[in-house]
Amino acid sequence: MNSNSKQKNILVAPLNWGLGHATRCIPIIKELERNGFTPILASDGNALQLLAKEFPHLKSLELPSYGIEYSKRARNFKWNIIKKLPKILKAIKVEKKLVKQWVEEYQLNGIISDNRLGVRNRNLKSVIITHQLNVLSGTTTWLTTKAHQYYIKKFTECWIPDMEGLQNFSGQLGHLTPNQAQNFNLKYIGILSRFEKKYIPKKYDLMVILSGPEPQRGILEQKITEELEHYQGNVLFVNGVIEASQRVLKKNNITFYNYMQTNELEVAFNESDIILCRSGYTTIMELVKLEKNAFFIPTPGQYEQEYLARKFKKSGVISYCKQEYFKIERLEEVKLYLRFKDPNLVVDWESLFELF
Repeated sequence: MNSNSKQKNILVAPLNWGLGHATRCIPIIKELERNGFTPILASDGNALQLLAKEFPHLKSLELPSYGIEYSKRARNFKWNIIKKLPKILKAIKVEKKLVKQWVEEYQLNGIISDNRLGVRNRNLKSVIITHQLNVLSGTTTWLTTKAHQYYIKKFTECWIPDMEGLQNFSGQLGHLTPNQAQNFNLKYIGILSRFEKKYIPKKYDLMVILSGPEPQRGILEQKITEELEHYQGNVLFVNGVIEASQRVLKKNNITFYNYMQTNELEVAFNESDIILCRSGYTTIMELVKLEKNAFFIPTPGQYEQEYLARKFKKSGVISYCKQEYFKIERLEEVKLYLRFKDPNLVVDWESLFELF
């Protein structure tokens, strides 16, 4: 434990875009407490609700919503985000004002922002966590990348949840050329996961776990539910909908949960044979840590998820298909792939927290 860190308040603020940004902050929050810091949580929507449920003893503050939504059609995804830009830029400005106020009100000593671009302060050490040094958006990748890098440079450090060398998981998303990298204060911190591998008996043949903004989360839920009518094995289906109370429904061979908290999910992942999920980067890190068999269905029009799904299929690790083409029979492909292997690298939290 860092004896100099007692009573130091650190603001931890994940973006509310699906649940991945919030869930990968869970191990950071736990390590901050373990090292004597006092985390203060800040976000909006489902991300804030999730963290408040995980850490009811910590203070939670609300930030403005970026208003991110997916379109029903993949080809409209990028333009839907572009239309939201004025609201996003306004939210970033409001974030900065709120953080300036909170620095004094809550005696903040540092900031850890997971992709919230306005959660920083010139008078404090501020970290941004991102695996997107390059932001893929098709023909406009150069523009989205330049815009994101503009904000990254405003933070004291950028922590990338990956490894620096060729054996990495984010590929071109999280890596720059040496000439490009010298313009940033980058730290590759290793695999960031809230889970640990456990050797427990198998309970489910298939675990379905959903997340992400609507309407695509709901569209995939309906499609998979229909396909599961032809599946004979035991299924755990986690809808990824954060509500006031947990709901459990058993229907034939399928057990439905609206959501699960970390300790429940850790057990559920470990006792499931195959994981059916999106190819979000946080999910990938969790699969790496657990070394699980999986099948990906990337969110339509989400360039990052489509890139990662292609990358790992090409390397023979995990198979995938587009949402519109998914049939339950596609799960037979899982046995043909290698699955992820945990590199077993230990995150040096004490060294990282020396910044504060």
